[in-house]
Amino acid sequence: MLEVLRTKLGIARATAVALTVIALAPAIAAVAELGFSRSVTAVLVDHYATLFGNSARRRLNKWQKFIQTLNPGGEPADRALDASRVLGRVNDFVNRVPWISDFEHWHVIDYWATPAETFASDGDDCEDFVIAKYFALKEFGIPIERLRFVYVRTRQSSESHMVLAYYAKPEAIPLILDNLFGRIVPATERPDLTPVYSFNDDYLVLADGGFASQGKLTPMLIRQWKELIEKLQRELRY
Repeated sequence: MLEVLRTKLGIARATAVALTVIALAPAIAAVAELGFSRSVTAVLVDHYATLFGNSARRRLNKWQKFIQTLNPGGEPADRALDASRVLGRVNDFVNRVPWISDFEHWHVIDYWATPAETFASDGDDCEDFVIAKYFALKEFGIPIERLRFVYVRTRQSSESHMVLAYYAKPEAIPLILDNLFGRIVPATERPDLTPVYSFNDDYLVLADGGFASQGKLTPMLIRQWKELIEKLQRELRY
């Protein structure tokens, strides 16, 4: 199964480790507060302050205040105007976090940080930018069926990259949120990106020359995603 995925996804051996097959079992049940700023307790803040220094408190507080200020009533941003405003603000806020390679920041080749880890440690790479944006938008009430992590190849680099896609409607051309490209633009304006696969909480979709394809699989095939969900669940215990 892993070799089939490697062939379909066209992933080099070095990046294929991201797809360690766990078996096509049901995904870990979604938890309403998973990855949300409001699920960050004082005990969790203390924990990250111990790991990353006292300034982690300020950064985590700033993240929580940002969410509260942008959506004080906790109402879903389900109207097109609201969604557009929220997308822009979230994209700008998260993109201010300094980019740091996983090897320099976490001393491993590939690490997917929780949003709380990202803001507490004040550093992330492309996957972490997307993770923080994804969970912030979920917290604002954007339906997950409108959101996709998209693993891509770029013309500028041989390195893999990840962006967040937002679909206003299922058949719509998605908007692309990218830490390397300040503006949010339709996918048609990003010919430099070649999708390999995309996923959200519910499923993994293999790319077939575009941002949509057939053949849905479980996102739990992605080892880093499974580990991220497990870390998010551990954060809820603080």
